Amino acid sequence: MKSDNSRRSFLKKSAVLTIGTIVSSSIVNNAFASPTLINKESAIPEGEKFTLPILPYNYDALEPHIDKLTMEIHHSKHHQAYVNNLNKALETADASLLGGSFSFENIFDKAAKLPASIRNNAGGHYNHSLFWILMKPNSGGQPKGKLAEAINTSFGSFDEFKKQFTDVSMKIFGSGWAWLVVTNGKLAITSTPNQDNPVMKLDSIVVKGTPIITLDVWEHAYYLKNQNRRAEYIASWWNVLNWEAVESLFAAAK
Repeated sequence: MKSDNSRRSFLKKSAVLTIGTIVSSSIVNNAFASPTLINKESAIPEGEKFTLPILPYNYDALEPHIDKLTMEIHHSKHHQAYVNNLNKALETADASLLGGSFSFENIFDKAAKLPASIRNNAGGHYNHSLFWILMKPNSGGQPKGKLAEAINTSFGSFDEFKKQFTDVSMKIFGSGWAWLVVTNGKLAITSTPNQDNPVMKLDSIVVKGTPIITLDVWEHAYYLKNQNRRAEYIASWWNVLNWEAVESLFAAAK
């Protein structure tokens, strides 16, 4: 029961990760150290439509590691399509399937019983919203504090963690996501196909847990700049990983 409650609490918190206006709130500040988090109403609409979060940086801000055109198309076209299609799918869905609650928590809890149109697009919206705030300009480097200690405990060293995460990212066949999650109080690296994620209650999700890092390895995330060179894209991504946001998610997941 404690595990389910922790998962539910974190999912609500992680779903508030958004990329737009920074809201000054004592509740938010107490829950997270990161300035890129705002109140949950902006990310979990009750009876309203989901919306595309605004990036907290310009499309060219992650260059030379991730190029402007890729960011613009990825965010304004691909992510927007998931938002639009999710809203459309929810409009026509059997209301009894979700009990009137369109929260990420409720959707992912019932993922196995939902139409693919809801599951895929909700996953696409959530996964991308998390992905955006886990990057920032002039970042990269290594984690600090308790997260660094946890990585050393789980993987032996930061370099070994980086190697294992890169290996998992490279081995994803086709489109999908690589993840670092907190599961049963420990860190684990895993991957999911398409727009699935470790929060979904699906038998196909081998490692379920609380996401604190995610990497999009769909080709549209890197093909314009890196073509088929996924390894090159992954190496570049490490230079923009927002460790402050990761550390905040780790603290909330414990």
